[in-house]
Amino acid sequence: MKIQFFGLVLAMAFTLSACKTSHTTVTPKANIKEVVNSSDVTLVDVRIPEQYSAGTAKNAINIPLAEIQNNIETLKGKKVVVFCNKGVQADQAMEILKKNGVEAYDGTSWKNVKAIQDETNKKAN
Repeated sequence: MKIQFFGLVLAMAFTLSACKTSHTTVTPKANIKEVVNSSDVTLVDVRIPEQYSAGTAKNAINIPLAEIQNNIETLKGKKVVVFCNKGVQADQAMEILKKNGVEAYDGTSWKNVKAIQDETNKKAN
């Protein structure tokens, strides 16, 4: 009797574990270096114009965080990397862009994005 009961419990355990239907899809984390260096990327510096003009990453456009919402349509359908001084504004911009269906990546700071570009240029030479 004990063996039959054990066999029943074992069979139920196998059945239940085999019936799991919740599949969690793991989205691979994008390699920011590859994204920054891809030919179809739009680099967006979300700092104020004065900070942008004092220094930014190569080929970056300036759309201050306060204006990001008004520029959603121009960024839709593009691969966008956002960055600022330390990443705080970039995080806020990411939230706005993703909520509105823009393919956005966090470059954190302009110095980080520029360093990625400089590293790639050194390897190319």
